[in-house]
Amino acid sequence: MATLVAPLDLFSPIEDAEALNKAVKGWGTDEEAIINILGHRNATQRLQIRQAYHDLYQEDLIKRLESELSGHFERAMYRWVLDPFDRDAVLANVAIRKGSGNPEAIIEISCARSSEELLAVRRAYMARYKRSLEEDVAAHTSGDIRRILVSLVTAFRYEGDEINLRVANSEAEILRVAVKEGVYSHDEVLRVLSTRSKSQLMATFNCYRDGNNGISITKELLSDSGNELAMVLHTTIRCLNDPTKYFEKVVREALKRYGTDEDGLTRVIVTRAEKDLMGIKERYYKKNNISLDHAVAKEISGDYKAFLLALMGYLE
Repeated sequence: MATLVAPLDLFSPIEDAEALNKAVKGWGTDEEAIINILGHRNATQRLQIRQAYHDLYQEDLIKRLESELSGHFERAMYRWVLDPFDRDAVLANVAIRKGSGNPEAIIEISCARSSEELLAVRRAYMARYKRSLEEDVAAHTSGDIRRILVSLVTAFRYEGDEINLRVANSEAEILRVAVKEGVYSHDEVLRVLSTRSKSQLMATFNCYRDGNNGISITKELLSDSGNELAMVLHTTIRCLNDPTKYFEKVVREALKRYGTDEDGLTRVIVTRAEKDLMGIKERYYKKNNISLDHAVAKEISGDYKAFLLALMGYLE
């Protein structure tokens, strides 16, 4: 369930565009006004505002905001105002340029989105960068990491709920043997993870645990934490199996590290506010006995804090 609080009635993109222009015109910028508008508009409304702003002022709203804002607040606002598929394309490109040591955003885009959404992201990536997403992933990674990431970004999974328990048991055994022998890049492992539907994979992971004395595949992979490929597979499986649980941990780790990981925090809140951030917040509270709103408010400050809290549906 989404946390974004957006008006369903009395929405005027022209009035919003005029108010935004007033907020950025002249000396100083009215950041509060920008947050009050854009922090409470859904993707369709934001697109309409951008179009109205361009029609009224012959100027790109995103570029104007980039010039007026700064720091983590600017980066969060920039990613929020983008079309969601274009945003994912930007996040993927940022992760690619960081190299194979930072594959989390690539994995999230590949595994937490639907097949149709991933296809739309690939199209947006091509339109923005004039190269394919898989081409850039392949060019900036190598070896077994390249194989798994390219397999994931090119996947197009069946989205139905049907499962085949015989196949689940058979493929759980394939995974069990591969993990036991440390052969994480086996072709069959990559085939299973990159082609099976999420419902089928959940059944396979359950069969793995049931046939392995209650020990999950993610727990076994974690025992080999010094192996980079094992950790990539660990992240992949967690994201495929339970995105809400996965994203809760991303936020938790972002907040508890020495010096907040603003990139990770922003990525989760901005990309999940219109999807399942409420579920992430509920899981965070159960896990940490503190609301995510309060945890975020303690760790960051200023307009950046106000904006993220707005996306999280926090009302003072």
